[in-house]
Amino acid sequence: MKLSIIVPVYNMSADGRLSYCLDSLLAQSLKQEFEVIAVDDCSTDDSFSVLKDYEKRYPKLLKALHSEVNHHQGGAKNIGLAAAKGEWIGFIDSDDWIVPEYYERLLNKAEETGADMVGCDYCFTEEHSFKPGRQVSSNHADQTGVMDHEKYKKLLLETGSLVVKVYRRELILKDYAAGSSPKVDVFPEDIFYEDNAVSNSWMLHCRHFEYIPEAMYFYYQHDASTVHTVSLKNLKDRMEAGRMILKNAKEEGYYEEYKDELDYQFITLFYKNTLFSAMPKKTGLQKGCFAFIKNLSKEVKELLPDFSENPYYRERTDAEEKKLMNMQMKSDLLFYVYYRLLWFYRGLRSR
Repeated sequence: MKLSIIVPVYNMSADGRLSYCLDSLLAQSLKQEFEVIAVDDCSTDDSFSVLKDYEKRYPKLLKALHSEVNHHQGGAKNIGLAAAKGEWIGFIDSDDWIVPEYYERLLNKAEETGADMVGCDYCFTEEHSFKPGRQVSSNHADQTGVMDHEKYKKLLLETGSLVVKVYRRELILKDYAAGSSPKVDVFPEDIFYEDNAVSNSWMLHCRHFEYIPEAMYFYYQHDASTVHTVSLKNLKDRMEAGRMILKNAKEEGYYEEYKDELDYQFITLFYKNTLFSAMPKKTGLQKGCFAFIKNLSKEVKELLPDFSENPYYRERTDAEEKKLMNMQMKSDLLFYVYYRLLWFYRGLRSR
């Protein structure tokens, strides 16, 4: 089997979203060289029925699996990976879709160059079509080729999205034999941002990375997307993923070698993105915001007290964000009041 495509599914049957994703997978130009493993994560809608119908119609291409307990995307991916037979592994979110030649082109690139990981760009879209949307560069040419210390550093700084890549099996599953168990222990379960928590290890196991600077993956934008959802659990999961970045790096022995890059990853995910997601009055936390950001800054001071000296933080962080974060490091209350007054004033000026 050339390729296994893992699709975690949760409550995606409405408006044909799941069908649009599956149809794009089944239309891949690889023909019979791949398998689609779709894992229903204990959906409360008709998603699993949709998957079983596709499995019945395409028994040689699609396998529908079901988790009795909702463990979020990490749990569904672990189930799918356990059943995967492919030499290569790909992932796709169940509300996204890809062009027909997507996997063929990525794998051809791998064969031409000897790469064990290949990626491409993607575009955002708000409609179910192949009309090009806003293109996003997932990676860059200076990260590609046979990997060395500098390329690893660049890849850690901008890993790109998990779903716009294919991975040689060994990067993720090492010597695991398909079907040996009902589930593997690759992704953390019961949290969002599971990709962020583990993908660094894959980046550093990669020996040769290649990249096609074309948008062949369509990233569907809607209000229910994880990236658009702000809740206490969502924010806490982001923090947990940040903790795991440092924990895994220290346990696997690569933290000291890439300390600046990993610390910057941590401070961006754990602190900056969490703080400025929680604070907005309309879209952030509606209750308990001050207590949350106070605990957030306390943990930052314990885990990474000198983060403001990080060279990437100093170079890449927006000046206003740095000002606000430095203010919070001195006083949670001053930051909170200042932020609220600042955006109240800006709101008045925009009317």
